[in-house]
Amino acid sequence: MKKSLLIPAVLLIILITLCSGCIAGDKTVVKVVPAGSLLIPLDEIEQEYEALHPEIDIQIEGHGSIQAIRQVTDLNRSIDLIVVADASLIPDMMYREGPVGVNYTDWYTPFARNEMVLAFTPESAYADEITRDNWYEILARDDVKVGFSNPTLDASGYRALIMMMLAEEQLNRPGLFNTVIGDSFKPALMVNKTENGSILELPVLLQPESGSKVTIRDSSLFLLNLLESGGIDYAFDYKSVAIGQGLRYVELPAEINLGDEAFAENYDNAAVYLGFQRFATIGNKRTGLPIVYAVTIPYNAPEPEEAEKFMEFMLARFSEGGEGYPAPL
Repeated sequence: MKKSLLIPAVLLIILITLCSGCIAGDKTVVKVVPAGSLLIPLDEIEQEYEALHPEIDIQIEGHGSIQAIRQVTDLNRSIDLIVVADASLIPDMMYREGPVGVNYTDWYTPFARNEMVLAFTPESAYADEITRDNWYEILARDDVKVGFSNPTLDASGYRALIMMMLAEEQLNRPGLFNTVIGDSFKPALMVNKTENGSILELPVLLQPESGSKVTIRDSSLFLLNLLESGGIDYAFDYKSVAIGQGLRYVELPAEINLGDEAFAENYDNAAVYLGFQRFATIGNKRTGLPIVYAVTIPYNAPEPEEAEKFMEFMLARFSEGGEGYPAPL
């Protein structure tokens, strides 16, 4: 008798399990690929949205801004929403014909701004000395290690280089760029001064010498892990990220921090040419611009309607702001 009762019980368990799988499988998946600097606020926004829309599964996969776009343009992945930390990347990389004869996208919506800061921890070398007035002198010291993200993958990487190029000019400190960054490479990264401003051409392989002052990581999140573990003393990153991660940071002058529209003409005096060969067909010049975030829905989005609904919710939340959020436009 006990044996005969066991079979229906097992079947019931199997049915419940299968039904649970069916319910999970019935959710509409919306794939969002954002810049890594947005992961903290987007985690919060995702939870809020899914609580309101239990039938939707927002799946977020962070990358550097350039890598985020390349998920669609180079890797041919079907992504519903691309969110980048440099609005200019979308027309530069996506306003072009894809494999089915239409552009990867034809529009974008700007929604937030940010600024570059120098993030550090209480254990960083000279943490008790560094100020807004002497930060560049601290960074120039031989025993101070600095880091930034890979400029061929991540917007904060080429912005770190642009910011230091601007600092050399604005602070009238000849050789500052090479002392802090350029001399850590072989051959050294050389800034060319022209009548139109400062230009830096990066090699195809950007690899600092072992034991040098500089460390590069693929994304700012990996960089911050290194900062918190003591592998580097200071990281060039966005203000919202430093706040979101609970890090100390030095605010930099508006003339160089890429965060003030009033100094847009000043920022335009520095440009970086990325050495990555894939940029040869789309242009490899990244010019100093005020930091503006933007979002778009690619042509091949599997769920464009649901992507638009989530985008509208996301934009509304970013307009409200919060700890770890970039500033609303």
